[in-house]
Amino acid sequence: MLTDEEKSKLKNRLRRVSGQVAAVERMVDEGAYCIDTLTQIAAATGALGKVGQLVLESHIRSCVAEAASSDNPAERDEKLEELIRLFRKYASLSD
Repeated sequence: MLTDEEKSKLKNRLRRVSGQVAAVERMVDEGAYCIDTLTQIAAATGALGKVGQLVLESHIRSCVAEAASSDNPAERDEKLEELIRLFRKYASLSD
């Protein structure tokens, strides 16, 4: 679970991503140089990826850690399977 401070930081990052995406849209509309547009897309993608990393870290530190210390084996297994599915999904998106 995200703390209020973490939520605030993530919201600030998401606002920046939103601004970057809006800039890409303007660049497309205005016919900006392709390399400049691609650079802006890479920046937005990287920033959104960082948001995902921070959410994942929070999930591991809270939800997964709680399940790992649980006396309920089904809960532990469920969280592990959830993480495995998540890593498989994101592994297929990387280089």
